[in-house]
Amino acid sequence: MANGTIVKVSGPLVVAEGMSEANMYDVVKVSSHELIGEVIEMRGDKASIQVYEETSGLGPGEPVVTTGAPLSVELGPGLIESIYDGIQRPLDAIMEQVGTNLQRGVSVSSLNRNIKWHFDAVKDVGDSVSAGDIIGTVQETEVVVQKIMVPYGVSGEITDLATGEYTVDEVIGHVKSPDGVLHELKLMQKWPVRQGRPYQRKISPDMPMVTGQRVIDTLFPIARGGVAAVPGPFGSGKTVVQHQLAKWADADIIVYIGCGERGNEMTDVLNEFPELKDPKTGSSLMKRTVLIANTSDMPVAAREASIYTGITIAEYFRDMGYSVALMADSTSRWAEALREMSGRLEEMPGEEGYPAYLGSRLAQFYERAGRVVALGSDGREGALSVIGAVSPPGGDISEPVAQATLRIVKVFWGLDSSLAYKRHFPAINWLTSYSLYVDSMEKWFAQNVSPQWPECRTRLMRILQDEAELQEIVQLVGIDALSGDDRIKLEVARSVREDYLHQNAFHDIDTFSSMKKQFYMMKLILEYYDGAVEAFKHSGNLNSIINLEEREKIGRFKYLPEDTIDTEFKNITDSLDVAFANIAKKEEA
Repeated sequence: MANGTIVKVSGPLVVAEGMSEANMYDVVKVSSHELIGEVIEMRGDKASIQVYEETSGLGPGEPVVTTGAPLSVELGPGLIESIYDGIQRPLDAIMEQVGTNLQRGVSVSSLNRNIKWHFDAVKDVGDSVSAGDIIGTVQETEVVVQKIMVPYGVSGEITDLATGEYTVDEVIGHVKSPDGVLHELKLMQKWPVRQGRPYQRKISPDMPMVTGQRVIDTLFPIARGGVAAVPGPFGSGKTVVQHQLAKWADADIIVYIGCGERGNEMTDVLNEFPELKDPKTGSSLMKRTVLIANTSDMPVAAREASIYTGITIAEYFRDMGYSVALMADSTSRWAEALREMSGRLEEMPGEEGYPAYLGSRLAQFYERAGRVVALGSDGREGALSVIGAVSPPGGDISEPVAQATLRIVKVFWGLDSSLAYKRHFPAINWLTSYSLYVDSMEKWFAQNVSPQWPECRTRLMRILQDEAELQEIVQLVGIDALSGDDRIKLEVARSVREDYLHQNAFHDIDTFSSMKKQFYMMKLILEYYDGAVEAFKHSGNLNSIINLEEREKIGRFKYLPEDTIDTEFKNITDSLDVAFANIAKKEEA
């Protein structure tokens, strides 16, 4: 351990001399309070340290001690249902120790050392194992089985391993490597947060992470193992969209990072998630969730740590073969912390004062997402999907954080405040958003939903784009100047917007739409459109076509229970055929 001395304190930045034995990104204990910090710059024997706790009252001459290890997280049973701060300190344990006011210098183990977990061994003495192999399981909650893996860098023959009750830091067995070294096995392992966990290989993102949100799944799908950005101005619904995805996305584990957001938003999460019933298991949603709360009033430097802490925990569950969804809310607050630290380090600023390395730091974070074949002999497949909210000032996505994010991610869900004010949820603007995964996932949709899916999606998008052009004409010369076909197109586009893209997050049924239901709704709208155009050609009676009572049934289709949609789809289709035939007959008569 190297001892240094503080020579300068500038907010969350502390400069200490006599630190020649320290390395970049070493964790240090600052002052007699033992505040946790991390070395972010070395100049000779002077180290610049970002401190993850409040530094008021510190002064020159106080001691700094390096631990000689990088900032790491503890990975093992006890992660699920936990609420951590940015540096993986459990907030409930801190509250028990010091009360409701968060105090600095509090040292609490990330994983509870007192709980005994039941470990079921799946390997026997004499088995050969390598890094990533599963040696046993722990039933962490009723819905999550944590798989205990051989730590990275360890391989050889198991000399002892037994089923039983263990705490996370007790030895459960040993592995003897070929060179004769005996390695201890525990339920817990540590991993440095700035280093991505290794895997065998990445797999191309060719299957969607189904979210049950129609505008996302149909128009702008995210791949399993994909990355998406949700930029939007204040009040446009970024947090609500992330909450919906956390509740309904096709993921086994949810890691939710509140990075620099307002405290009341994290309070909503803490209050809502335990009460929400998980649609897959019927248990509380918290039974498969890890929360990291680093609110706007917590130390600014810890925002950066919270992002890395969250993604390292997510990678750990990915390595077990789970599909993990990580919500980061919001990366703009993290970038603000980078800007503040860069300014205090007196680095040359980039655009709008952000550091020149903003883009590469964002890329380091997002690139850790992906669908992978994990380490281990069983070739299990895991996925880590990342959805990052971006909060550009005034909703201006030309600012540096939004632009740097868009260069990295492949899905852009652009939130629109005008849609949000109209109570249109999700307020994702269909004209500015995009997904670059659509082509690679067409085959999956064709095989698993319907061969007609790609064509229906393309037609729906075209109708919405045509509507935007027609609206400009209407504003100039009025709706009466449009042809009958164009007026039908406007009516169908209104159906798409109000019936299909609008979703009620508080409705028990409409909050989630299965892929089959989404396809049926698309098909009904397009069948009405095709029938209406054909009927207008023969009859010219526009009012009868627009006022068909079947349109009301199509609009209400989204509120139907899943077990009735097959029958109702056929009924509405037959009813449409009859209605259009009757319109044609009336005109002939």
